[in-house]
Amino acid sequence: MHRPPHIAIVIPAFNETAVLPQLFARLAAVFDAQPGVTWRAILIDDGSRDHTAELIEAQCARDPRFRFVALSRNFGFQNALAAGLAECREVDAVVTMDADLQDPPEVIPEMVAAWKNGAEVVLAVRRSRQEGGLRRIGFDVFHRCFGALVDIPVERNTGTFGLLGRNALQAFNDLPEVHRFFPGLRSWVGFPRAEVFYDRLERAAGTPAQNFRRLVRYALDGVFSFSRLPLRMLTYSGLFVATVGFSVGLFFIVRRLLGVEIAQTGFTTLVTLVLFLGGVQLIGIGVLGEYLGRVYDEVKRRPNYIVKRRVGFD
Repeated sequence: MHRPPHIAIVIPAFNETAVLPQLFARLAAVFDAQPGVTWRAILIDDGSRDHTAELIEAQCARDPRFRFVALSRNFGFQNALAAGLAECREVDAVVTMDADLQDPPEVIPEMVAAWKNGAEVVLAVRRSRQEGGLRRIGFDVFHRCFGALVDIPVERNTGTFGLLGRNALQAFNDLPEVHRFFPGLRSWVGFPRAEVFYDRLERAAGTPAQNFRRLVRYALDGVFSFSRLPLRMLTYSGLFVATVGFSVGLFFIVRRLLGVEIAQTGFTTLVTLVLFLGGVQLIGIGVLGEYLGRVYDEVKRRPNYIVKRRVGFD
């Protein structure tokens, strides 16, 4: 007799006290409704300052299907996600999702069904999302621009929510890099894939832990990790400025040879040119610094996270 498939759910959490009771109840309902599957939920506390750790540990005591990994401090969402994926040993597939219930757990059975039909990577694609204001605009602009910037195709309107089969999970865990952009790495590893569509909901409770600064840094990690276009743009900008400078110089040389009087340039023109060229140079140094800083982080070979303790693991 074949054993039932073993599915793990990996959920990083940071200051999620308000939403955790709903998350536990909805996950348990999904688990109970799928008796032919062995479930395991792994929640990672990313250095929370509220009662997140206590609530998760209490849930592990009530329900042995829940496991708990506590990190020594806040290492960031991507590193917390990597810590959870590293704990998924001897599982057939792993589902990754946020703790805020904007990604509904009720979609998980659809992803598992797509995986059973042969997909090694299942993408949860958003039909719609409920965020508004500047946050919504930022997400829309990022998803529209990111696909045009990166060197590999990354599906639009996808995020952390999705499923990795055993082979894709192993390939992801073998990646050694420090700056991780999960949707990009998920596309980079390849493997047969399928899509499941859903409507992204409003946050169930509490406030988002990902502030604007963190989201900008996350977007930059995605661009600089999967695109050389910023470096190419520096080359194109240099060629453009050099061409313009050469053309202007040639223009004045021809006028002088033809005996045409050349008007004296003013202070405003000089300052404008100096500021423009200085700005281009500083932007170039900044872009080079972003790539160099990532190289520096990689060569240090520090671990992406440190586990303080584990609960519920044999």
